[in-house]
Amino acid sequence: MIRSACVFAALVLAAPLGAAEPSPGGQRVVTSFPVGGDGGWDYLTVDAATRRVFVSRGAHVAVLDADSGKVVGDIPGTEGVHGIALAPDLKKGFTSNGRAGTVTVFDLGTLAATSTIKVTGENPDAILYEPVTKRVFTFNGRGKNVTAIDAATLVVAGTLAVGGKPEFAVSDAAGIVYVNIEDTAEVVAFDAATLGVKARWSLAPCQDPTGLALDPKSKRLFAGCSGNKLLAVLSAADGKKVGTVPIGEGCDAVAFDPATGLVYASNGDGTLTIIKETSPGTYAAVETVVTKKGARTMALDPTTHRIFLPAARYGSAPAPSAEVPRPRPPMLPGSFEVLVVGR
Repeated sequence: MIRSACVFAALVLAAPLGAAEPSPGGQRVVTSFPVGGDGGWDYLTVDAATRRVFVSRGAHVAVLDADSGKVVGDIPGTEGVHGIALAPDLKKGFTSNGRAGTVTVFDLGTLAATSTIKVTGENPDAILYEPVTKRVFTFNGRGKNVTAIDAATLVVAGTLAVGGKPEFAVSDAAGIVYVNIEDTAEVVAFDAATLGVKARWSLAPCQDPTGLALDPKSKRLFAGCSGNKLLAVLSAADGKKVGTVPIGEGCDAVAFDPATGLVYASNGDGTLTIIKETSPGTYAAVETVVTKKGARTMALDPTTHRIFLPAARYGSAPAPSAEVPRPRPPMLPGSFEVLVVGR
């Protein structure tokens, strides 16, 4: 799902305006990195080893120092970029370019673009590197399919139809990939090598699943339901439902921190919901951090356990018209930033 500089007016009007005092658990917005520039954004990715954050910015990727926030590089020519996947073992990075229908390959050391690959479906959105097969997967929203690319040879290895609009995906690092299907409210599990569907599980009562995370130890999946403000928890082994947890409105990303056992859901209403397993098989929200309106995507830094969330400030929405009955408020020039949540 593309995240533009202008998010839904209802979320903007309802959202808190900035960081508040620490939540009872002690987490809050500890700093923000002013980035500026024009254009919207979507996913971002943390490279903990090199201390860099890759942030999609419409037609390019901004690369920040994860500790100082300084812009240390830029990857241009990524038209409609949604996500960034990293293959450190191959020293390559990959971007999914929604408007162009391509993947840009870049050198992880120099950040220079080296190749462009045409994908097999419209609007490649999320992108994932699967380390067992050494394949990159793009999840093509309008194409309702998945493109598999050999990350070493850069050759398209196949296409998998998933029966709906794929959103975010995760890998168990053992050859299985899980992907949310937004318009059917399902999770599809498939074999990364054979591209065979292993299972298809309903996420009901979840509506419009977007973000997805995996706890590899308990083998549980966490799906953010943007349509009805829930986080759905289910078994990655058999799809059995474990439970649901109320979260904020407009969730678009979910992350799991294996070191702390915390689950994070970033919400467009300007909140970050923090969830934990409070007793065996029972999950509950333990903190709600005030972030900023529209801060609905995020990335976890596994080294510092901090969360990075893109955000911006907005002006007033223009008056409705027959051509645009629900106008969106404009992003204020130069206001783009990356919030950092921690203790």
